[in-house]
Amino acid sequence: MTQEFLTAVFGWMTVLNFAVLLFSTLMIVVLQNWIADVHGRMFQMERADIKRAYFRYLANYKILTIIFCLMPWLALKLA
Repeated sequence: MTQEFLTAVFGWMTVLNFAVLLFSTLMIVVLQNWIADVHGRMFQMERADIKRAYFRYLANYKILTIIFCLMPWLALKLA
């Protein structure tokens, strides 16, 4: 594998992961009440716990995307 290939792979992986993060964020914001009710019934959770879980999910996904996609892409671009 060449450096150019790996740079392209990490670049597209970053774009796709941030697209999923954006889509998830928009769906949680737009459909917040409906989706919270569905998950509340599925997992027997209170609405406050569900909102914390959503925030934790989005925060963890963003951190993992930055660490495992964006930083390797940036390192390859700078190399």
